Amino acid sequence: MLAIFKKELKTYFLTPTGWIFLAVFLLISGILYSVQLVFPGNSQYAMFLSSLLVIYILVVPLLTMRIFTDEKRYGTDQLILTGPSNLWGIVFGKFLAAFTVFLITIGVTFLYPLLLSFHGKLDWPMIFGTYIGFILLGASFIAIGVFISQSSEGIVSAAILTFCALIITFIIDFMQQYMPATELSGLVWAAILITIPLFWLYSKGRNWAVTAAVALILAALILVLWFSGRNMFAGLIGKSLGWLSLTRRFGSFAMGILGLDSVLYYLSFIGFFLFLTVQGLEKRRWN
Repeated sequence: MLAIFKKELKTYFLTPTGWIFLAVFLLISGILYSVQLVFPGNSQYAMFLSSLLVIYILVVPLLTMRIFTDEKRYGTDQLILTGPSNLWGIVFGKFLAAFTVFLITIGVTFLYPLLLSFHGKLDWPMIFGTYIGFILLGASFIAIGVFISQSSEGIVSAAILTFCALIITFIIDFMQQYMPATELSGLVWAAILITIPLFWLYSKGRNWAVTAAVALILAALILVLWFSGRNMFAGLIGKSLGWLSLTRRFGSFAMGILGLDSVLYYLSFIGFFLFLTVQGLEKRRWN
């Protein structure tokens, strides 16, 4: 893993990718810093950090689009897939390299509150809390980008798909209020949700009998819940979308609240997408 990490980190700064990421981020963040804080004499730094999230929708795809697509482009992915390499070490090493570049940009932005502190009193606990949430949210974005890079065949498609995925994480809260809240819609949504693990199960073993048996068990469970208390299905779509929201949990960090449940959620989210990346590589290895 350490060798992969060093190689990927060096690649970021020996090619334009890392420098473009840093330049774009620092340019836009500098403009926002001046417009939102310096010119109006505002000291609400946590609000400034929240606005930086929009920048990462644009720049994270630049950071992650080449992570695995370059391996496919130059044929070096065959060395990974046919060798005795630990796939977890490879995926985590690549993720860690991208995350390190991300942390460098975060470190540079820490100069902003230090400059503001000379001209007014800042709420440092809230600032530190926002930074922690910002780091966890950024790591989640990168995990999504790593997974999409592994699943894509080209650099452009990886960047576009990552951009679209990050946009969805932002608009999911707005989508929630427009979702149907009836019990029947919740039942249909529950049926749709169980197809996800079923699809994964079938893709792993290609065994229709096992997949059908698990499908019957899950369907029976949903029917039992439906007849025992169908009111729990009311608003299920909105509730599940709210549970998936990354930006909603960031709001508590922006208020200086370090909730253990939010931290564990972000860490689980990161681990889940890295797990999907490893499974994708494992599937290609066996194919």
